[in-house]
Amino acid sequence: MSPEDFLKEIQAIGEKFLLKLQKLPKADPVEIVSFSVVLLFIATVLVLTIIACSCCCYSCCGCDGRPEPRHKKSQVRPAAR
Repeated sequence: MSPEDFLKEIQAIGEKFLLKLQKLPKADPVEIVSFSVVLLFIATVLVLTIIACSCCCYSCCGCDGRPEPRHKKSQVRPAAR
């Protein structure tokens, strides 16, 4: 897909979304609730993605942006009786 086609597709989706928002005050209550549920789902996925990425970056890079040295793994042995 070329960049022009991608931009046209995004623009078409945006226009459909704006048209849906304009018709929303006149819509049935069921349609309003279903639209709200879809928006809530999208927002939740975006927030969880941001949280996951920030936690991953924090654990890999630390606060100052430099990678933390890997800790040496110790081998666990059974206790002698």
